[in-house]
Amino acid sequence: MVRPYTITRGRTAPERDDFTLITVLTTRDEPLDERGVPLRTGRLQPEHRAILARCRRPSAVAEVAAGLDLPVSVTKILLADLVGQGLLTARAPLTVARAAGGADRSMLAAVRDGLRRL
Repeated sequence: MVRPYTITRGRTAPERDDFTLITVLTTRDEPLDERGVPLRTGRLQPEHRAILARCRRPSAVAEVAAGLDLPVSVTKILLADLVGQGLLTARAPLTVARAAGGADRSMLAAVRDGLRRL
């Protein structure tokens, strides 16, 4: 078993503090540096490469941590590394209503009325 402080190189907190358990992460298709040169992932730790493979499809922080079998705190440090290198994007989750174009007021009214009848 590899100790978490070994994986994070002794770091105990991520550089970013905006990750929540439901932050959605996605691997960038063609990561480029600030000069437009493609980034190479050859020197990454195995855990970093596993994260990039898992996040080819959007995944939440909690899902990534569970898939790696690592504590969430350690996973957040690794995720911050990848976001900082431009290999991964992080965004807040979309709500179902927002993704569908807004809340359906008639549906909300029907739910409200049904709850009142209980």
